[in-house]
Amino acid sequence: MAKESMKAREVKRVKLAEKYADKRAKLKEEGDWVALQKLPRNASPVRQRNRCSVTGRPRGYMRQFGISRITFRELASNGLIPGIRKASW
Repeated sequence: MAKESMKAREVKRVKLAEKYADKRAKLKEEGDWVALQKLPRNASPVRQRNRCSVTGRPRGYMRQFGISRITFRELASNGLIPGIRKASW
């Protein structure tokens, strides 16, 4: 499990990026790079990190499901993900 502070920081980054999205797009369109640099750093969507929605793990993230590979394996083994079965041959 990720630290609660890391999860909270990531949520804060997402909110800030959404808040400044229109302003960033407008400044980029105008080519005003000086004003763009004065925006908060975390307002940039590039600074966001994909994290597992269950555990908060930043690595081994599966974009299609929104969870990490470890959580995916546990949920798939328990039959909690529709359409996913463990292979056996």
